[in-house]
Amino acid sequence: MKRIRLDGMFFACLALNLLMNAEWLLPAAVLLVLHFLIGLALKWALLALLLWPAVVLLKMWILGKLIAAGKTEDPPKENKNPYSVGKK
Repeated sequence: MKRIRLDGMFFACLALNLLMNAEWLLPAAVLLVLHFLIGLALKWALLALLLWPAVVLLKMWILGKLIAAGKTEDPPKENKNPYSVGKK
């Protein structure tokens, strides 16, 4: 099993992904505004704010697994072309 290398690029990639997925902050901002306007519980805004990096981390983990699965080498296949096989 391969070890995950945390050579500093993980956190840079995470920061870039958080910036690119900043639209996930909109529900937290709306819930925070609703907290001040109608007295909605603040825990919903905090939950939406904590869900943002969790979703980004989950997406990064899934994509990392998919990329790692795509890097596996295929086993050598038998050559079935009769013209490219040497004569016996």
